[in-house]
Parts: sequence; structure tokens; C-alpha cells
Amino acid sequence: MTKSLLFSLSLFILIFITLSPISESRDPHIINFRSPGLYPEGLAWDPVSQHFIVAAIRRGTFHSVSDAGVAETLTLALTSSEINLPPNPVVLGLAVDSRRNRLIATVNTVKSPYLAAFSLQRTSISLLYLSRLPTTSPSTAVAKSVAIDPHGNAYVTNSGENFIWKVTENGTASILSKSSKFTRHPVDLTSPYSYWGLNGIAYVTGKEYLLVLQSNTNKMFKVDAVDGKSTSVAIPAELTEAGGIAVREDGVVVVITKGEAWMMKSDDSWGRGGVIDRIALDREGYASSVTVGGGGRVYVLYGYVEEGIKGIWREEEREWFRIEEVRSKKESDGESVWPFVMIGLGLVYFLFWRFQMGRLVKNLDKKHG
Repeated sequence: MTKSLLFSLSLFILIFITLSPISESRDPHIINFRSPGLYPEGLAWDPVSQHFIVAAIRRGTFHSVSDAGVAETLTLALTSSEINLPPNPVVLGLAVDSRRNRLIATVNTVKSPYLAAFSLQRTSISLLYLSRLPTTSPSTAVAKSVAIDPHGNAYVTNSGENFIWKVTENGTASILSKSSKFTRHPVDLTSPYSYWGLNGIAYVTGKEYLLVLQSNTNKMFKVDAVDGKSTSVAIPAELTEAGGIAVREDGVVVVITKGEAWMMKSDDSWGRGGVIDRIALDREGYASSVTVGGGGRVYVLYGYVEEGIKGIWREEEREWFRIEEVRSKKESDGESVWPFVMIGLGLVYFLFWRFQMGRLVKNLDKKHG
């Protein structure tokens, strides 16, 4: 009888969960912020200040953005008269080294690509080093995206020459990988982004390897962070014009392509990748970067970079930009069901406990009757 009752209760709860309306998931977090003419390309999250960091693509200025949309310019303080940002810098990639309170940025000029490291405070930054990145073709090289490992090393993609730099914590720069795999795949020269080679880069914590995107071939590579050895990641569909990449704490990788965000995972340390979900993005805003913010939420930056690069103004430069949370409906639906499952299991356990206690009381009454 006990097993029969337990089965009946379980069946009842299962029917209850199935027929109960699933609560709607919350709306994505959208942060609109005003900064005329900013056109930011890079996006990073500072867990210390709980603010996002963006940079003006053409001015070389850095700005913090709160979750309420308050944008503030970070004051640049020089620690030495011998180092300063070069004139007319183009800032593309950003990363925050939260262990050392540092902001890392890729900086480009007509003469050379650089990597800059700043001491990061709530309202200001101080330039610690400006490392010239080695290249045989300064006019072609482009320091695009940057990732940081737990030791303070920075990894930078050279989008123009298709190789990866490594810069140590103290600013010593070298070439990590010039793998032939980076130039093996054909490039559609008619594509408007045919000149964008290696682009987004992410360090996989605890694994000592990097995941790297190549925009003009739609490919992903796994690169050893120690010796630079590279392998291609097998993916069931092409990552069209892939740009930004970020890794969540649970190992899910988020890739930004032209008009889509891909949620991906791998069961074999990224020999092969699988697609969890594909989320539509605003094409006009051009989501150029992605980062993991507070609470493990994923955010993309709509910096209208194409508009800024092409010089397409309306009556004046754009004033408003936005940072927007990307949520997977498939993951959200799963999160909505689980509370009902737990409630149901708890109710089954409680009713079964009451049934057992009732039998115990009856048996005691019989013994003393």
C-alpha cells in the first residue's frame, strides 16, 4: 500500500507540474547610456566597482557605465613622464584583470600596435606600461581583442597578420602562435570584412588554452596558452563574421556573430563544439563585444561601430549607446520548470512522511488499546 500511495502522489505531482502555467522569465537587462560620439568597440566588466568599462574607438578615452546607465569618463593619470598614450589612438579590445585591479587595452596607430595596462580605480586609471607589439608589417598589423589569464599574462589577436601575441604581467611582448592553420582556410575577398582575421579571444580558466575566432573564415581555434599549438574546433555550423567571445563560469561559451549570439558547449575540451541556442541580435547596433557581468549574466555592447567607422552621421554624431543582456530562452524555460519540480518533490516527501507517521500512531494506539 505504501508503494501504491507513493506512486499515486508522484503521478499527481507530475500532472500538477505539467498543467501548471510556467512563470514568465524576467526581461533582459538593458542599459542605455549617453556619451556623444563615443562609438565604443570594446566592453569589459569590473567586478570590483560593479561597472562596465568601454572605450571611445577614436579618442582613446575610457568610460565606466553603471547598471543604471550613468556613464563617467575615467580620468587618465600618468605614472611617468616617459610613457603616455600615442596621439590619435584607436582602442579596440578591453579586458579587466580583477586580481591586480588592472584595465588592459589594445591600442593601434598608423605606426604600430600596442598593448596598454592601467591601474584601475573607481573614477580614474593610471598608465602602467605601453608595450609595442612586435610585427614585420606595422601598417597591416591590428591589435584587436585581448584575454587575461590568472597569472596576469595577456593574449592579443593580430587581426591583420593572423597571429597571436603574448604579453607578460610586466609588459614583455612576444609572439605566441603563428600557426599555419590560421591561414589555411580560403577568404571571400568580396566580403566587407575580408580584412578581419583573428578576432575574439578568450582564456579558459584552469585549462591553459585559448579559444580564438577568425572573422573572415567563420572558424574557431583552440590554442595552447603555453606553446601556441593550434587545432581547429569542429562546429556544426559556420560562425558567420564571428567577433566577440566570452566564457561563463559554467563553461558555456558565448560567441557574437553578425546578428546572432551563439550559446555553445563542449564535452571534449573543445575538440568539438555543440550549439545550445542561437539568439537574434540587433544588426543595426552592431554587437561588437561580449562579456560576462555580475551574477554570471552575459552582455553585449551595441556601439554602432560601423556607423562610426564609415562616418555616417545623421545631423550630428550619435549620442546614445547601449549594453544589453543576452538570455537564452531554452535555458530560461529550464530554469522556470525546476522550481515546480523541487516543490513537487518536497510535497511528495511531506505527504509520504505524514502517511508514515499516521501508521506509526495507529500501531502505537493498537498496542496500548
